Amino acid sequence: MTLPSRPVGELLRTWRQRRSLSQLDLACRADVSARHVSFLETGRSKPSREMLLHLAEELDIPLRERNALLVAGGFAPVYSEESLDAPALRAAREAVELVLTGHEPYPALAVDRHWTLITANRAVGLLLAEVSPELLQPPVNVLRLSLHPEGLGRKIVNLAQWRAHVLARLQRQIDVSADETLAALHKELRGDAAHGGPPQPGGPSREQDFAGVVIPMRLKTRYGVLSFFSTTTVFGTPLDITLSELAIESFFPADRPTAELLRRIAENGARTDA
Repeated sequence: MTLPSRPVGELLRTWRQRRSLSQLDLACRADVSARHVSFLETGRSKPSREMLLHLAEELDIPLRERNALLVAGGFAPVYSEESLDAPALRAAREAVELVLTGHEPYPALAVDRHWTLITANRAVGLLLAEVSPELLQPPVNVLRLSLHPEGLGRKIVNLAQWRAHVLARLQRQIDVSADETLAALHKELRGDAAHGGPPQPGGPSREQDFAGVVIPMRLKTRYGVLSFFSTTTVFGTPLDITLSELAIESFFPADRPTAELLRRIAENGARTDA
Protein backbone atom coordinates (compact mmCIF):
# COMPACT_ATOMS: atom_id res chain seq x y z
CA MET A 1 0.00 0.00 0.00
CA THR A 2 1.24 3.49 -0.85
CA LEU A 3 2.29 5.41 2.25
CA PRO A 4 -0.21 8.19 3.07
CA SER A 5 0.81 11.73 2.21
CA ARG A 6 -1.48 13.30 4.83
CA PRO A 7 -1.52 12.99 8.64
CA VAL A 8 -4.18 10.76 10.16
CA GLY A 9 -5.85 13.72 11.92
CA GLU A 10 -6.21 15.58 8.64
CA LEU A 11 -7.77 12.51 7.03
CA LEU A 12 -10.25 12.22 9.88
CA ARG A 13 -11.20 15.87 9.57
CA THR A 14 -11.65 15.53 5.78
CA TRP A 15 -13.99 12.57 6.15
CA ARG A 16 -15.96 14.28 8.93
CA GLN A 17 -16.44 17.37 6.80
CA ARG A 18 -17.36 15.25 3.80
CA ARG A 19 -20.15 13.75 5.89
CA SER A 20 -21.28 17.28 6.88
CA LEU A 21 -20.72 16.59 10.58
CA SER A 22 -19.40 18.93 13.25
CA GLN A 23 -16.88 17.70 15.78
CA LEU A 24 -19.73 17.58 18.31
CA ASP A 25 -21.88 15.54 15.92
CA LEU A 26 -19.13 12.96 15.47
CA ALA A 27 -18.37 12.92 19.17
CA CYS A 28 -22.00 12.15 20.00
CA ARG A 29 -22.13 9.38 17.42
CA ALA A 30 -18.87 7.83 18.61
CA ASP A 31 -19.62 8.37 22.32
CA VAL A 32 -16.44 10.37 22.91
CA SER A 33 -15.86 14.01 23.83
CA ALA A 34 -15.75 16.75 21.22
CA ARG A 35 -12.43 17.77 22.77
CA HIS A 36 -11.00 14.34 22.03
CA VAL A 37 -12.15 14.54 18.40
CA SER A 38 -10.51 17.96 18.14
CA PHE A 39 -7.25 16.66 19.64
CA LEU A 40 -7.22 13.73 17.20
CA GLU A 41 -7.76 15.98 14.21
CA THR A 42 -5.08 18.48 15.23
CA GLY A 43 -2.55 15.80 16.13
CA ARG A 44 -2.45 16.65 19.83
CA SER A 45 -3.61 13.10 20.58
CA LYS A 46 -2.61 9.91 18.76
CA PRO A 47 -5.60 7.67 18.00
CA SER A 48 -5.48 3.98 18.88
CA ARG A 49 -6.18 1.35 16.25
CA GLU A 50 -9.55 0.63 17.87
CA MET A 51 -10.49 4.32 17.91
CA LEU A 52 -9.65 4.72 14.23
CA LEU A 53 -11.82 1.73 13.31
CA HIS A 54 -14.61 3.02 15.56
CA LEU A 55 -14.57 6.49 13.98
CA ALA A 56 -14.30 5.01 10.50
CA GLU A 57 -17.45 3.01 11.16
CA GLU A 58 -19.33 6.07 12.40
CA LEU A 59 -18.16 8.06 9.36
CA ASP A 60 -19.08 5.22 6.98
CA ILE A 61 -15.63 5.31 5.39
CA PRO A 62 -15.15 2.75 2.60
CA LEU A 63 -12.99 -0.25 3.51
CA ARG A 64 -10.23 0.72 1.11
CA GLU A 65 -9.97 4.13 2.74
CA ARG A 66 -10.15 2.61 6.23
CA ASN A 67 -6.95 0.74 5.43
CA ALA A 68 -5.37 4.03 4.32
CA LEU A 69 -6.53 5.67 7.56
CA LEU A 70 -4.93 2.89 9.62
CA VAL A 71 -1.66 3.17 7.72
CA ALA A 72 -1.65 6.94 8.28
CA GLY A 73 -2.07 6.23 11.99
CA GLY A 74 0.91 3.87 12.01
CA PHE A 75 -1.06 0.61 11.98
CA ALA A 76 -1.22 -2.32 9.58
CA PRO A 77 -4.26 -2.60 7.27
CA VAL A 78 -6.94 -5.00 8.50
CA TYR A 79 -9.05 -5.49 5.37
CA SER A 80 -7.88 -7.92 2.72
CA GLU A 81 -8.24 -7.37 -1.01
CA GLU A 82 -8.50 -10.64 -2.89
CA SER A 83 -9.17 -11.13 -6.57
CA LEU A 84 -12.69 -12.35 -7.27
CA ASP A 85 -11.03 -15.40 -8.85
CA ALA A 86 -9.13 -16.20 -5.63
CA PRO A 87 -10.07 -19.40 -3.78
CA ALA A 88 -10.98 -17.34 -0.70
CA LEU A 89 -13.81 -15.67 -2.63
CA ARG A 90 -15.07 -18.77 -4.38
CA ALA A 91 -18.32 -18.82 -2.40
CA ALA A 92 -18.94 -15.14 -3.16
CA ARG A 93 -18.25 -15.69 -6.84
CA GLU A 94 -20.70 -18.58 -6.93
CA ALA A 95 -23.29 -16.45 -5.14
CA VAL A 96 -22.93 -13.73 -7.77
CA GLU A 97 -23.43 -16.23 -10.58
CA LEU A 98 -26.51 -17.65 -8.84
CA VAL A 99 -28.04 -14.20 -8.51
CA LEU A 100 -27.35 -13.33 -12.16
CA THR A 101 -28.68 -16.63 -13.48
CA GLY A 102 -31.69 -16.54 -11.19
CA HIS A 103 -32.64 -13.11 -12.50
CA GLU A 104 -33.13 -14.39 -16.04
CA PRO A 105 -35.00 -13.76 -18.29
CA TYR A 106 -34.26 -10.21 -17.15
CA PRO A 107 -30.81 -8.64 -17.60
CA ALA A 108 -28.37 -8.43 -14.68
CA LEU A 109 -24.66 -7.73 -14.41
CA ALA A 110 -21.90 -7.36 -11.80
CA VAL A 111 -19.53 -4.37 -11.69
CA ASP A 112 -16.64 -3.17 -9.55
CA ARG A 113 -16.33 0.19 -7.80
CA HIS A 114 -15.48 1.98 -11.06
CA TRP A 115 -18.39 0.41 -12.97
CA THR A 116 -16.12 -1.99 -14.83
CA LEU A 117 -18.06 -5.03 -16.04
CA ILE A 118 -17.12 -8.23 -14.22
CA THR A 119 -19.74 -10.66 -15.47
CA ALA A 120 -23.31 -10.69 -16.79
CA ASN A 121 -26.15 -13.06 -17.47
CA ARG A 122 -27.31 -14.09 -20.94
CA ALA A 123 -30.19 -11.61 -21.04
CA VAL A 124 -27.74 -8.69 -21.11
CA GLY A 125 -27.03 -9.64 -24.72
CA LEU A 126 -30.38 -8.14 -25.68
CA LEU A 127 -29.23 -4.75 -24.39
CA LEU A 128 -25.91 -4.95 -26.24
CA ALA A 129 -27.23 -5.73 -29.71
CA GLU A 130 -25.80 -3.28 -32.30
CA VAL A 131 -23.30 -1.81 -29.81
CA SER A 132 -19.96 -0.91 -31.38
CA PRO A 133 -17.53 -3.85 -30.89
CA GLU A 134 -14.81 -1.42 -29.77
CA LEU A 135 -16.86 -0.51 -26.70
CA LEU A 136 -17.14 -4.17 -25.75
CA GLN A 137 -13.39 -4.73 -25.58
CA PRO A 138 -12.29 -5.34 -21.96
CA PRO A 139 -12.25 -3.53 -19.67
CA VAL A 140 -15.84 -2.47 -20.35
CA ASN A 141 -17.10 0.51 -18.38
CA VAL A 142 -20.86 0.07 -18.01
CA LEU A 143 -21.70 3.76 -17.55
CA ARG A 144 -19.60 4.82 -20.53
CA LEU A 145 -21.21 2.06 -22.60
CA SER A 146 -24.71 3.16 -21.57
CA LEU A 147 -24.30 6.80 -22.65
CA HIS A 148 -21.86 6.63 -25.55
CA PRO A 149 -23.44 7.40 -28.96
CA GLU A 150 -21.89 4.21 -30.35
CA GLY A 151 -23.14 2.27 -27.35
CA LEU A 152 -26.63 2.36 -25.86
CA GLY A 153 -26.82 6.15 -26.17
CA ARG A 154 -28.22 6.01 -29.68
CA LYS A 155 -30.86 3.44 -28.65
CA ILE A 156 -32.20 5.01 -25.44
CA VAL A 157 -35.41 6.86 -26.25
CA ASN A 158 -35.34 9.02 -23.10
CA LEU A 159 -31.57 9.61 -23.24
CA ALA A 160 -31.61 13.07 -21.61
CA GLN A 161 -33.62 11.78 -18.66
CA TRP A 162 -31.51 8.64 -18.30
CA ARG A 163 -28.23 10.56 -18.60
CA ALA A 164 -29.28 12.98 -15.87
CA HIS A 165 -30.21 10.01 -13.67
CA VAL A 166 -26.87 8.26 -14.28
CA LEU A 167 -24.84 11.42 -13.60
CA ALA A 168 -26.76 12.20 -10.41
CA ARG A 169 -26.27 8.65 -9.18
CA LEU A 170 -22.56 8.75 -10.01
CA GLN A 171 -22.21 12.06 -8.16
CA ARG A 172 -23.75 10.54 -5.04
CA GLN A 173 -21.24 7.70 -5.25
CA ILE A 174 -18.40 10.24 -5.54
CA ASP A 175 -19.73 12.14 -2.52
CA VAL A 176 -19.62 8.97 -0.44
CA SER A 177 -16.31 7.55 -1.65
CA ALA A 178 -14.26 10.60 -2.75
CA ASP A 179 -12.96 8.34 -5.54
CA GLU A 180 -10.85 10.32 -8.05
CA THR A 181 -11.39 7.80 -10.85
CA LEU A 182 -15.15 8.15 -10.50
CA ALA A 183 -14.80 11.93 -10.47
CA ALA A 184 -12.85 11.74 -13.76
CA LEU A 185 -15.52 9.45 -15.21
CA HIS A 186 -18.25 11.89 -14.17
CA LYS A 187 -16.40 14.73 -15.88
CA GLU A 188 -16.02 12.65 -19.03
CA LEU A 189 -19.66 11.60 -19.17
CA ARG A 190 -21.02 15.09 -18.71
CA GLY A 191 -18.69 16.55 -21.33
CA ASP A 192 -19.83 17.88 -24.68
CA ALA A 193 -17.42 16.09 -26.98
CA ALA A 194 -18.27 12.45 -26.37
CA HIS A 195 -22.01 12.79 -25.95
CA GLY A 196 -23.17 15.61 -28.14
CA GLY A 197 -23.85 18.27 -25.55
CA PRO A 198 -24.39 18.62 -21.83
CA PRO A 199 -27.18 16.63 -20.18
CA GLN A 200 -30.58 18.26 -20.13
CA PRO A 201 -33.19 17.66 -17.45
CA GLY A 202 -35.43 14.82 -18.57
CA GLY A 203 -39.18 14.75 -18.13
CA PRO A 204 -41.15 11.71 -17.06
CA SER A 205 -41.63 8.77 -19.38
CA ARG A 206 -44.73 9.08 -21.49
CA GLU A 207 -45.76 5.59 -20.39
CA GLN A 208 -45.19 5.75 -16.64
CA ASP A 209 -43.15 8.01 -14.40
CA PHE A 210 -43.31 5.87 -11.19
CA ALA A 211 -43.88 9.07 -9.18
CA GLY A 212 -40.16 9.81 -9.33
CA VAL A 213 -39.27 6.68 -7.33
CA VAL A 214 -37.37 5.09 -10.22
CA ILE A 215 -36.24 6.31 -13.63
CA PRO A 216 -37.05 3.91 -16.47
CA MET A 217 -34.65 3.32 -19.35
CA ARG A 218 -36.62 3.04 -22.60
CA LEU A 219 -34.51 1.15 -25.11
CA LYS A 220 -35.07 0.65 -28.83
CA THR A 221 -34.51 -2.98 -29.84
CA ARG A 222 -35.37 -5.16 -32.83
CA TYR A 223 -38.44 -6.21 -30.83
CA GLY A 224 -39.62 -2.64 -30.30
CA VAL A 225 -39.14 -0.25 -27.37
CA LEU A 226 -38.48 -2.03 -24.08
CA SER A 227 -38.70 -0.27 -20.72
CA PHE A 228 -36.54 -1.15 -17.69
CA PHE A 229 -35.74 0.13 -14.24
CA SER A 230 -32.76 -1.09 -12.22
CA THR A 231 -31.85 -1.93 -8.65
CA THR A 232 -28.43 -2.42 -7.05
CA THR A 233 -27.44 -5.25 -4.70
CA VAL A 234 -24.29 -5.23 -2.56
CA PHE A 235 -22.82 -7.68 -0.06
CA GLY A 236 -23.77 -6.96 3.55
CA THR A 237 -20.97 -6.32 6.08
CA PRO A 238 -18.12 -7.58 3.88
CA LEU A 239 -14.61 -7.82 5.35
CA ASP A 240 -12.86 -7.93 1.98
CA ILE A 241 -12.34 -4.80 -0.11
CA THR A 242 -13.20 -6.54 -3.38
CA LEU A 243 -16.54 -7.72 -2.02
CA SER A 244 -17.32 -4.34 -0.46
CA GLU A 245 -16.88 -2.70 -3.86
CA LEU A 246 -18.83 -5.31 -5.86
CA ALA A 247 -22.35 -4.45 -6.98
CA ILE A 248 -24.99 -6.35 -8.93
CA GLU A 249 -27.14 -4.22 -11.22
CA SER A 250 -30.47 -5.94 -11.94
CA PHE A 251 -32.88 -4.70 -14.59
CA PHE A 252 -36.61 -5.26 -14.21
CA PRO A 253 -39.36 -4.72 -16.78
CA ALA A 254 -41.01 -1.36 -16.20
CA ASP A 255 -44.19 -2.32 -18.02
CA ARG A 256 -46.18 -5.44 -18.86
CA PRO A 257 -45.30 -5.62 -22.59
CA THR A 258 -41.58 -5.68 -21.74
CA ALA A 259 -42.08 -8.43 -19.15
CA GLU A 260 -44.16 -10.55 -21.52
CA LEU A 261 -41.71 -10.12 -24.39
CA LEU A 262 -38.69 -11.12 -22.30
CA ARG A 263 -40.51 -14.21 -21.07
CA ARG A 264 -41.43 -15.17 -24.64
CA ILE A 265 -37.82 -14.74 -25.78
CA ALA A 266 -36.65 -17.03 -22.99
CA GLU A 267 -39.38 -19.61 -23.58
CA ASN A 268 -38.75 -19.74 -27.32
CA GLY A 269 -35.01 -19.88 -26.89
CA ALA A 270 -34.60 -16.78 -29.05
CA ARG A 271 -31.06 -15.57 -29.60
CA THR A 272 -30.44 -12.57 -27.34
CA ASP A 273 -26.67 -12.18 -27.44
CA ALA A 274 -24.96 -9.38 -29.37
